[in-house]
Amino acid sequence: MAGILDLLNSDLGKNIISGVSGSTGTDQNKTSSVLTMALPVLMKAMERNASTPEGAAGLMGALNSKHDGSILDNLGGLFGGGVDDNVKNDGSKILSHVLGSKQQGVEQVIGQKAGVDAGSVSNILKVAAPILMGVLGKQANQNNVSSQSDISGLLGGLLGGNDTANEQSFLEKILDADGDGSVIDDVAGMVLGGNKSKEGLGGLLGGLFGK
Repeated sequence: MAGILDLLNSDLGKNIISGVSGSTGTDQNKTSSVLTMALPVLMKAMERNASTPEGAAGLMGALNSKHDGSILDNLGGLFGGGVDDNVKNDGSKILSHVLGSKQQGVEQVIGQKAGVDAGSVSNILKVAAPILMGVLGKQANQNNVSSQSDISGLLGGLLGGNDTANEQSFLEKILDADGDGSVIDDVAGMVLGGNKSKEGLGGLLGGLFGK
C-alpha cells in the first residue's frame, strides 16, 4: 500500500491543497508544507488511539457513519463558496479527539517548521481533518475494515509499513512536543529536512486517486 503523502502528489491532493489554501488565506506552498507534516502526524495519533479496543471501535464507528468518504465526492462544492462552518467545527472536534492535550504543541512545531503561525496551522488542519477522515473512510470501505487489527493495519499501511526508525521517531517527537520549539532542533535533518526517497512516508491510495 502506498503512503498517505502520495495523496498530496495526486490530482485530488492538489485540489485539496488549493482549496484549503484558498479557504484559509494561507500561501499554497506553505499549506502544502503544513499538510505534508500534519497528515502523517494525525495518522500516527489515530494509530495510537486505535491501539485500544475502545479507540478502534470509536474510529470505526466514525468511518462507518459520518466519515464514510462521501466528502471526497464533491470537493468543488466544499471549497466553492468557502468551507462551511459545520465542516470546520467537525474538524476542530476531530483534532481535539485525536491529538488531545498535544494539539497546541503539534500546531506550534509544524508552524515553526512550515514558516506559518500556529493559528494558521490550526485553521488548515480544521479543514483538512474531515477530508483525511473521508480518505480513511473510503479506504476502510474498500478494504472491508471491521476489526481492531484491520483498522490498525490500514493506518499502519498508509503510514508506510516499512518506515525507517527516523520517520517513526520524528512522528513520535512531534506528538510529544510541548510547544517550546526545542523539538525542531531535535529533529532537524530528519525526514522533512533530509533528502528522502519516495519510500516509506513519502512514497495514498493509488487506485482511489487514479494514480
